[in-house]
Parts: sequence; structure tokens; C-alpha cells
Amino acid sequence: MLAGLLWYEPASGQSTQPLPGASAPGTSPAPTAGVPTPSLPPTPSPTPTQPAAPDARPVVSPISDEQWRRMVSTGTWRPGCPVGRADLRRLQIGYVDFDGEQRRGSLVAHRDSIGDLAEIFTALFDARFPIERMEPVERYGGDVVRSLRANNTSAYNCRKPGQINAPVSDSPHASGRAIDINPVQNPWKDPRCECWMPRATYAEATSGPGIIRKGSLPVQLFEDRGWVWQNIKVPDYMHFDTGYPSRPRSSASPTAIG
Repeated sequence: MLAGLLWYEPASGQSTQPLPGASAPGTSPAPTAGVPTPSLPPTPSPTPTQPAAPDARPVVSPISDEQWRRMVSTGTWRPGCPVGRADLRRLQIGYVDFDGEQRRGSLVAHRDSIGDLAEIFTALFDARFPIERMEPVERYGGDVVRSLRANNTSAYNCRKPGQINAPVSDSPHASGRAIDINPVQNPWKDPRCECWMPRATYAEATSGPGIIRKGSLPVQLFEDRGWVWQNIKVPDYMHFDTGYPSRPRSSASPTAIG
């Protein structure tokens, strides 16, 4: 457990205080569904590297005003998505990249799942399981294909209508209860085209740095916490969630996405 490791950082970023256990903070920003999309500068291009991290040190915080504006402006969140700002949290955490360098990444996920992710990625950091990059999807304009091709590890994304493969109300990603890890090393076979996404380079690999296959450490860590590795009816090595249709972790069950 992360009772001594997981910290809560107020949105202002001015101070930190211990977060009891791995539960979400008790106070959250008010939902802002229906607010008009603000005018913002263009979304910054994804960066090839992120600042070094001395250790995993997970930090959980509410979604800041600046990040929320970016999520809305890129369509990562929009009216009609199943969860709003009050249910989402940001996790900042250390990871080790493929060069063995320590970096610091950021994920957005549902507040009922963020504690699990903090524990899991702390364990992956300690095991030096490599991750290419870890950035919220709004850094890619809310475009899941761009994020996958960049080998970006990400969680929350209320995907745009042209990019969904499940009803938005059921989607674990749209509810912040799913994550894709190292998509290039762990591709998904899209049944609509029978093609590997984002590409087939590692589709036949059975082991290697950053690769997730049956019995690997990420599978063990997620399944120990009741998550589902959705490599069931369709090969989908990158994807873990709490169940489909989306549900809180406590009721997760291995139901494949059709």
C-alpha cells in the first residue's frame, strides 16, 4: 500500500499534505459540464522527454483550471462525456524510460482508480519496467491515434466520435478507468481492419523491454487489484481497465469489448 507515499497536492500547487491511504481527496472542484469552450493557444507539441524524477513519488491532485481548459479545448472532455472534472484526478509519478533514465510523467484517471495506478506505477518504477512517455492525451489534441503512435502511456480520454470503438457511455477510457501502456510494444488488433494499432512491429514478440504479455509484471500488478487485461477475444496487449461497460474497480470482471 502507498499510505506513506501517495500525496495530495492542491490545485494551486502551493503546498502538499499526506493523503490517507490511496483514497481520493475528499474535496473536489465543482463539475463544470456545459461550460463554453475557452479560447486557448494551440496545444503544445508532445515533448520527446520529460523532467528527471529522483524516485516514483506519486502525487495526486485535482484537475487544475489550466489543464481543464486544455482538456475542453481539445475535446478530451466535452458535454455528454460520462464523468466530469469533479470525478477526475491527475497523477504525477516517476517512471524509467527505455534508456534507463528516470523521468516524471502525468496521467488523468477517475478518482476511484487513481490509487491503484499510483501503486502499480510505483511498483513498475521500482522494477525498472521501461515506459516511453506518459502524458495526458490533450497534449496530442485529444487524438488517440497520435497518442498511440507516439508510444504514449495514457488513461482518461473521452474519445472523439470518429475514434471510438465502444459507446462513450460504456467506455472505460471515457470514464477514466482504463489505461494503455507502451502502445508500440503492446499493440491492439483492430477488428475493423484486422490491422495492428499503432503498428505491428512487436505484435509477435513474447518478451522484451516494456512488453506486456501473459504472466508479465504489469499483468500481475493489475490483476492483483481486480483490473482486467483486455487481451481476451481480440489481442489488446496495451489495455487494462476495471471492467466493460465501465464500472468501479470493486466490481471489475473479465468482460471483453466486442
